Amino acid sequence: ERVTARDSGAVVICRRDGIVDQVDSERIIVRVESDHSGVLSREVGADIYTLTKFKRSNQNTCINQKPLVRVGDRAQQGQVLADGPCTDRGELALGRNVLVAFLPWRGYNFEDAILVSEKLVKDDYYTSIHIEEYEIEARDTKLGPEEITRDIPNISESFLRNLDESGVIRIGATVRPGDILVGKVTPKGETQLTPEEKLLRAIFGEKAGDVRDASLYCPPGIEGTVVDVKIFCRKGAEKDERHKAIEAGQRARLEKNLADEIRILTDERLKRLARLLGGQKLTADLHDEKTNKRLLTKGTELTREIIEKVSTRNLKRLKLTDRDPLLIEKIDEIEEMTSRQIDVLRRITDERISKLTKGDELPPGVIKMVKSYIAMKRKLSVGDKMAGRHGNKGVIARIVPEEDMPCLPDGTPVEIVLNPLGVPSRMNVGQILETHFGWACKELGRQIAEIFDEEKRAESVRKWFKEVFGHTPVWRQIAELEDDEVLALGESFRDGIPVSTPVFDGAREGEIRQLLKAADLPLSGKQTLRDGMTGDIFAQEVTVGYIYMMKLSHLVDDKIHARSIGPYSLITQQPLGGKAQFGGQRFGEMEVWALEAYGAAHILQELLTAKSDDVYGRAKIYEAIVKGEVGIEPGVPESFNVLVRELQSLCLDVELMKRQKPQVETAAD
Repeated sequence: ERVTARDSGAVVICRRDGIVDQVDSERIIVRVESDHSGVLSREVGADIYTLTKFKRSNQNTCINQKPLVRVGDRAQQGQVLADGPCTDRGELALGRNVLVAFLPWRGYNFEDAILVSEKLVKDDYYTSIHIEEYEIEARDTKLGPEEITRDIPNISESFLRNLDESGVIRIGATVRPGDILVGKVTPKGETQLTPEEKLLRAIFGEKAGDVRDASLYCPPGIEGTVVDVKIFCRKGAEKDERHKAIEAGQRARLEKNLADEIRILTDERLKRLARLLGGQKLTADLHDEKTNKRLLTKGTELTREIIEKVSTRNLKRLKLTDRDPLLIEKIDEIEEMTSRQIDVLRRITDERISKLTKGDELPPGVIKMVKSYIAMKRKLSVGDKMAGRHGNKGVIARIVPEEDMPCLPDGTPVEIVLNPLGVPSRMNVGQILETHFGWACKELGRQIAEIFDEEKRAESVRKWFKEVFGHTPVWRQIAELEDDEVLALGESFRDGIPVSTPVFDGAREGEIRQLLKAADLPLSGKQTLRDGMTGDIFAQEVTVGYIYMMKLSHLVDDKIHARSIGPYSLITQQPLGGKAQFGGQRFGEMEVWALEAYGAAHILQELLTAKSDDVYGRAKIYEAIVKGEVGIEPGVPESFNVLVRELQSLCLDVELMKRQKPQVETAAD
């Protein structure tokens, strides 16, 4: 899993050996060490690693990197410097270790459903951050250019409270469905105006009448905080204040990076000059070439501080006790190399800045594009999908208060209850072995925590390690550790011993039994549980332990959807399908059979005509609701017309005949 995490590109990996010079939440600077064997080396300077902060992934999840190193640490090539969103200390980490019990619980974990303790929600065990991206374009239309602005017709000031003067939402604003994210107006087609309107327009100006609102609104189901805004302008177009501010921030960041790289290069130059000249004494006074002012006196020992104050030209004129014949060439080489590298860095930075100010490549007809990013916090909720590592997936059916969950003999409530019937038929017994293994490792961690709390002595910790790991190859490595290293290792095991069982070289059943024995746990892996609701003991012993559970990217908040009215297909006149199109729910063949079985004829007629593709019926039903009447007037479904047209396309002359009423003969006839 360490290899997977490193190769995934989610973590930041050190490119060259060096020492960590600066660390903050946004970047890591590694000072690359020069080769000490020779005075000069091409590998000079600094590597700046910019960390990704709260960016959106293709799955709408949040990408955030956190530094793992500290200032002064030695970094090696290939070492992990920062964790990604799916790693912990450079290893893959997608879920949490949770205390699980296998038992049916009042029918709530029937058919792979999962019962979860409220503790997991309260402690944010499976809380995730999701970022949604929304974009809007201002185009050049036939009637005139669209405009991104705060000045929108017929919109009250309360709706515009979070927009800046450019009409773009401010970062940090909390938004709900229906809020304006970006204000936009588009020109309306000229309509014939009445004389009164002409007069009003002459008095109050043109603007209000000839544009309509085409703003970007926050869609339903989205509630969160604006975390970022990006503005793209066509080359040559005038930039608004917000765009200039964003650009200035990016420019300052580039200039800060350049300043740091130059500082490290200048530092490196000084180090090299100090290695070349340090410790030597002057055999004569040093005078300034231009002013003839005395800079250094005879007998002065050169230190880094003195060298820093003297210019390069004067350094070459130093008279030293042990003068190297190639001294001038070496100083020249150091100076030339430093200035060349600084020039390259300046050129790269200038290029990036000019790219920023130049403008963006936008599709034809687009003047400006604005993208806004909204972050949402999603806690674990009923309907979310979870899974372990063995294909044991399920949906959360209920979140139960901590005190109502089944609890161990010592009163610890379990965190998740799974159905035991999900194991035998699927034959994924790995999850049961994982349960026992996890329990043993957690219990051993508790034992070492007790040793640390009572007496923090290396001998006791070493003795404990020998009892637990004595029969394994790991013991040989632990035995060679120093006392402080043993204590640090023991401290890291407080929450449980981390283990990995490779796929074809996993832990044997016997090894798991040995660990259970070492942890003073029952070899069956089962315990007597007590019902949290009633306090009664369950009839049989229950398998309990720790399993690695993950929350999957199938969240109920993303799936829940309702439609009142919405778009219809142009040909069939039936509602579109799917949440993305704001579509309806398909009432298919089997659902029709169900209503037929009940004899619900009127409901069925309404579903298959007025609520589907009967255009006339739709209008009539709306009319009836407005008037407060009940009842529908069915028309001809559009799909019937489609069928007729399709038959006609096959050269079958299908026509609808109007049936004439039969004439009733009267007695007079």
